[in-house]
Amino acid sequence: MNTIDAEQGSPEWLAARVGRVTASRMADVIAQGRSGAPSATRAAYMGELAAEILTGVPAESFTNADMQRGTELEPIARAAYETQTRQMVDSVGLVLHPRNERWAASPDGIVGEDGLLELKCPKTHTHIAYLLAGKPPAQYLPQMAWQAVCCGRRWVDFASFDPRMPETLRLFVVRYTPPAAYLSELESAAETFLVELDSMVAQLRARM
Repeated sequence: MNTIDAEQGSPEWLAARVGRVTASRMADVIAQGRSGAPSATRAAYMGELAAEILTGVPAESFTNADMQRGTELEPIARAAYETQTRQMVDSVGLVLHPRNERWAASPDGIVGEDGLLELKCPKTHTHIAYLLAGKPPAQYLPQMAWQAVCCGRRWVDFASFDPRMPETLRLFVVRYTPPAAYLSELESAAETFLVELDSMVAQLRARM
């Protein structure tokens, strides 16, 4: 893997992400409006990246109490995953796509030779919904697939952890193996996105 060795969340990690299409925002890259046209969410993300490229400054990240709680619980959740699956999890910084270094991902962990880990510590009602559904939540599939293609891994374990639940229900793990066709679809969408982003940046620089 082509990795930038910087602790996730650190100033160095944030700086390394500037102008790059990352896994956490892949859903925005492929977002469509009701008519099937690119959505306002996609346009907003493109604007964020354009500003990063022009200024070199990372876009401001939003953090709320739930996100902060998830960050605090992540080490406990990772340990629970290791205990249940008997697989060790290695940390990683920012992984660059093997073909295009403007694409990147920061998975929550590297598992063995073929896997990744995506950890969530949601509210209890959301955790229960994940348990009952028994499959990876659809909203995270673009993120996990992009992690897999950037890291050259076959599968991603989605894990939801809630310490408030009874012990046997605290950890939900389900494996996602993204189809090759879907990975190609995402790469194509990301290529189109970058072409449009570069055009936007060029237009803005012409006004400087």
